[in-house]
Amino acid sequence: MSLIENLQWRHAVKAYNPSKKVSEKDLNIILEAARLAPTSSGLQPFRVIVVENQELKEKMMAGALNPEVMRDSSHVLVFAAWDSYSNEKIDQVYDYHTDVRELPRGRFGSYTDKIKEMYGAQTPEEHFAHTARQTYIALGFALAQAAELKIDSTPAEGFSNDAVDENLGLKELGLKSVSLLYLGYRDEEKDWLSAMKKVRVPMEEFIIKN
Repeated sequence: MSLIENLQWRHAVKAYNPSKKVSEKDLNIILEAARLAPTSSGLQPFRVIVVENQELKEKMMAGALNPEVMRDSSHVLVFAAWDSYSNEKIDQVYDYHTDVRELPRGRFGSYTDKIKEMYGAQTPEEHFAHTARQTYIALGFALAQAAELKIDSTPAEGFSNDAVDENLGLKELGLKSVSLLYLGYRDEEKDWLSAMKKVRVPMEEFIIKN
């Protein structure tokens, strides 16, 4: 199927079958799609935490808008962004880039000096606003890849960031949760949205041409 057909197939599942699990092979394909997503300056200023443990999922349910969806999904992907930029983080990323490309470290120094200066003039709050936005690109890639594999998904912002961050120890990692992606297979009887037509704003209204 084409990407468009896959996207027409998918919807935000409202009830999962807890007995059906996503295979490790398929999960890794979805994670690879997220890893390959573009990011500003190639810094990849976020991480994806995979939660499969049922006890941990249930602890994270506190404050969630759709706790049953979180509980019954096969996996919960947590997209968590850097809480701030630093010269050390930037150097670490670009040292890795040059090592992989077999280039001398510092090869991109003129560019990294510019972004260090730019972020150095910003607050940690501004940093997180920027890093958090990067996660949504990867989230979109993961959604599309899941649809290609015919794995159901539900992107979510309706959850307690404090509950997720605390249970996953994200503060100690310099990360803050931004969004979640529930993965699994729909419960055909309970997923009330699956029988409904997919609705989006008409193309002629959605696209504005100048």
